[in-house]
Amino acid sequence: MAVVSEDRNGTLIIGASQAGLQLAVSLRQLGDTAPITLVGEEPHPPYQRPALSKEFLTARTEFGALAFRDPSYYADAGIRLVCGERVGELALASSGPPGSGVAGTTYGRELPFDRLALTVGAAPRRLILPGSDLDGICYLRDHADAAGLRSRLARAVSAVVVGGGFIGLEVAAAARALGVSVTVVEAADRLMGRAVAPLVSEFYRQAHQRRGVEVRLRAAVSGFEGEGGRVTGVRLSDGMLLPADVVLVGVGVIPRTELAEQMGLECDGGIVVDARCRTSDPTVVAAGDCTVRPHPMTGEGRVRLESVQNAVAQAQTAAATLLGRADSEDGTSAVPWFWSFQGDLRLQIAGLAAGYDAYVVRGNPDDERFSVLYYRRDRLVAIDAVNCPADYMAVRKALALGTDIAAHRAGDTGIPLKALV
Repeated sequence: MAVVSEDRNGTLIIGASQAGLQLAVSLRQLGDTAPITLVGEEPHPPYQRPALSKEFLTARTEFGALAFRDPSYYADAGIRLVCGERVGELALASSGPPGSGVAGTTYGRELPFDRLALTVGAAPRRLILPGSDLDGICYLRDHADAAGLRSRLARAVSAVVVGGGFIGLEVAAAARALGVSVTVVEAADRLMGRAVAPLVSEFYRQAHQRRGVEVRLRAAVSGFEGEGGRVTGVRLSDGMLLPADVVLVGVGVIPRTELAEQMGLECDGGIVVDARCRTSDPTVVAAGDCTVRPHPMTGEGRVRLESVQNAVAQAQTAAATLLGRADSEDGTSAVPWFWSFQGDLRLQIAGLAAGYDAYVVRGNPDDERFSVLYYRRDRLVAIDAVNCPADYMAVRKALALGTDIAAHRAGDTGIPLKALV
């Protein structure tokens, strides 16, 4: 059990997310004995979100198995967990220690703090179209969203997924596994366009269609049709009506910047932080999906990363920053990695491919087991690995070590990539 000094207000962490919990855990691991308060809007203690669009929807995993920690952990670690309350007001003190202040929840609770961390995450981008308020139009971000969608899919005959990104395709795969007829509608000319190369996009289009998912590209939604207050179809801009008992809208997220803006912190497509997770007020830190940060591998420009790895790395760095531990390892410079498991199609990504000028295909996409290695100015920068975990791990290691894998050898499947690192 942690020994907590009660003569201070300690750290307030707003957002009981992956980043929020990790920040609290890291403070304790670094020897912090001040009080820690972790506030979340949901009625549940922090839990794993990635499974919500995959195993949870198909009932292969139940919600109880997704909890990050045993309920007793929080008391033992001296972490005060406030669930089911939203912070609506937030201000730094005009006098007193730098970084101190008070937060007010929508339930009227006041939470004074000496140090502040924002791990507020992001919210689904919503469509404002005719019929968009019909029952049966779903979004997916938290447990309540996933539980509602799971219940609807269990009795649905047809579903339309609006958006061909990771979340949309993961839900499409889960719905097909449940025997639901699925149509994916994507406004762009390819799937997962912000994340992968055209070759990988086309592979996924064909692979999902082989599994019975209808994919419509360059298709814009103009509205939703309903009967008795419930959605019955999705109307496309060309006039076509797609029948639907349930609709999942997965068109991206919007970082939660309301509190940061209330405090006058710099925001630009997210809460702007530096490599040490300091906001424009260096006494306040932020971490996770709500932030935009320096490029983790080049330090140039700003990127916003939605991943477990980034949330954990930023939270660890933010905790060290709050404690003045500049000597601690900076996890935010680690190689970014992501995954999207769409049924039996397991996509693993390491590095950031943006700006690539060449790529090498390793293996045969027709076998549904291949990798794409991306290069910029003859240097390896990223990999997309489909059902090839060994390739993914080899490239992730190479990027972490700062070593290269020569493009002219990368495509030879007779040589394990790890032998080239």
